[in-house]
Amino acid sequence: MTRLAFLGLGVMGGPMAGHLLSAGHEVTVWNRTPARAEAWVAARGGRRADSARAAAEGAEVVLACVGNDDDLRAVCLSPAGAFAGMAAGTLFIDHTTVSARVTRELQAVAAERGIGFVDAPVSGGQAGAENGQLSVMCGGAEADFARAEPIIAAYARICRRLGDSGAGQLAKMVNQIAIAGLVQGLSEALHFAEEAGLDGRAVVEVISQGAAGSWQMANRHGTMLDDRFDHGFAVDWMRKDLGIVLGTADELGASLPVTALVDQFYKDVQRMGGGRWDTSSLIRRLRRVAR
Repeated sequence: MTRLAFLGLGVMGGPMAGHLLSAGHEVTVWNRTPARAEAWVAARGGRRADSARAAAEGAEVVLACVGNDDDLRAVCLSPAGAFAGMAAGTLFIDHTTVSARVTRELQAVAAERGIGFVDAPVSGGQAGAENGQLSVMCGGAEADFARAEPIIAAYARICRRLGDSGAGQLAKMVNQIAIAGLVQGLSEALHFAEEAGLDGRAVVEVISQGAAGSWQMANRHGTMLDDRFDHGFAVDWMRKDLGIVLGTADELGASLPVTALVDQFYKDVQRMGGGRWDTSSLIRRLRRVAR
């Protein structure tokens, strides 16, 4: 049993923290909205703290899954933040999808204080978090990763160290680039099938067994055909991630024309009122254009 603090109990963080509690760890939670932390403790157990600092005090490992770069900085560096409550020799694991720049900035501050730091963004969505089947991409020192891996195992299908600090975030960017293109391609394919008068489900049953098959096709085609977008990763969050991707691509000199285009398509979905729809809602944009 390890004394843990988990900061951020959203659709991803809440289930992840729950898996840690089920694995036998001692878990103290904090959430920016106290009512959510209170509800989590009432439903699952564990303890609640009134600040990130209070949650981190006495913890051997602190984990975070918050919103964006600014949120993570505040959770780590504010007077009521986690670093203020962490002792030398403890470990911080960040599951937030943020820029590699802020990751390296915070890792440097952590190192000055003798705190280990692993950036560990995840893929698999809400269902993956709830089922403990996330893919976790990690960056950081080998020794820090060795300490983090058995903790992360409580909710991971696969967990890999891909390099030094920031490597996990860069790998998550690769993940989001691939998803953007795949979802747009699947949206266009299903839209074409509809316009051609084909049975979309029957077509997918055939083509998913060949070279066109993908996780997105297997798990999203049905709800896309039903015009249901009330699950999965929200468009607002995807645009946040793609903004990080495109900014990093500019810094690296990488060309991402398809990703940039799909980002604008997601902007169209937001203008349609779909910021909270899941990412497969790109097909709704095509249906609107066709009309």
